[in-house]
This record gives sequence, C-alpha cells and structure tokens, in this order.
Amino acid sequence: MNWLLVVTGAMVGAPLRYLTDRAVRSRHDSVLPWGTFTVNVVGCLVFGVLTGAAVAGAADSRLRLLLGTGLCGALTTYSTFSYETLRLAETGARGHAALNVVASTAAGLGAAFAGVALARGIWA
Repeated sequence: MNWLLVVTGAMVGAPLRYLTDRAVRSRHDSVLPWGTFTVNVVGCLVFGVLTGAAVAGAADSRLRLLLGTGLCGALTTYSTFSYETLRLAETGARGHAALNVVASTAAGLGAAFAGVALARGIWA
C-alpha cells in the first residue's frame, strides 16, 4: 500500500505545481522562469522540514512517502528547470540561464537547510 501514499501525495503536488506556476507567471512578466523557481524552492523547504522531522523521529516512513516522494516529487521539477534553462541559453539569454542555475541551486539548498533547522527547532 506504499504506492497509494505516493500516488495520493502526487495527486496534490502535481496540480499545486501547475497552479503555482500559472499564478506566478501571471504576476511576473520576466524572461526568468519564476514559477518553476518558486515550486522548487518551496519543495526543498518542505523536504528539509520533513527530513529534520524524520531525524527527530517525528515523521514515520508513511509520512515520508506521502509528503517526500509523493507531494514533493510531483511539486518540484528538475526536468522543467533544465528545459527552461536550456531554452534561455538557446535564445541568447545566457546570462539569465546562468543566473537561473546559480539562484535555483543556492535558493534550493538554502531552503532545504532552513527546513532542517526549522524542524530541529520544533522537534529538538
């Protein structure tokens, strides 16, 4: 029944990614893919909190499957990040492509570390 937890999480994560991307794009007319950036950073934060909770013993394997593999797996998107970065470079916006890579990586890692720290504060 583990697969059902993953499917359930993904059923929330995938539409949430789509709706968040659309909402962010409608508010920001920019060459940078802010929608993808947003869902990836939020997903890293959620996964960081979940990781910290798991280390503290506050998140069992079922919750990790539901939220980590299911929700975050469907919410975040490395393939779209890669595609959008490649498109930026191909259309001559190489500086924007580099900025997208650096900012997404730094913000994602920062969000994951912040999530772990937040979880430690809650469950320590």
